[in-house]
Amino acid sequence: MRIEAELKAVVRDPAGVRAALRERAPETANVYRDVYYDTPDRRYSRSGREIRVRVVDEGAVSLLTFKEPSVDPASGSKPEYETGVEDPVAMEAVLRGLGLEEVIRYEKKCRNYRISESGLSLLATLVTVPELDGTFLEVEAVVEPDAVPGVLRVIGQVMAEVGIDRGDLTTELYTEAVRRARSTRLGEHGRT
Repeated sequence: MRIEAELKAVVRDPAGVRAALRERAPETANVYRDVYYDTPDRRYSRSGREIRVRVVDEGAVSLLTFKEPSVDPASGSKPEYETGVEDPVAMEAVLRGLGLEEVIRYEKKCRNYRISESGLSLLATLVTVPELDGTFLEVEAVVEPDAVPGVLRVIGQVMAEVGIDRGDLTTELYTEAVRRARSTRLGEHGRT
């Protein structure tokens, strides 16, 4: 089993953090379109599992991802299984055919940096989601379960070095934040 050891934070100084990341690694810009699936009774979501189809840059890459419940509640790190998908439309048909339904769809604008630190290959991603206020930083590595605590320490150090305060860490999922933002927006439109 491989774990996606990850820390996520709200970024208070996006320009400063971006400059610090660009000093460490080249920047690649990507747009992710994520669609999450679940059973009609939300069995997977309720148990902390996630099923996602991600299309990167209008189909340059498409991925099917399954995440199991968190193994580290403080960071939200989860076992993750991911594979390429040749045809995301066909994959969506397969998932629907298996009784799953789309529960949320949103877009992430990402600036990715591949960083080597303490013998680890880390992916740092500055994220904006058009429906959400602010910028976020995710730093992750895929590792064996026993390596998670040490890797999270290294990730925390990298985040501090690029200007992230420990108090800005969050485990809130984008799916939850987008759902809340849409609900708030609908509530505001209902009052006009």
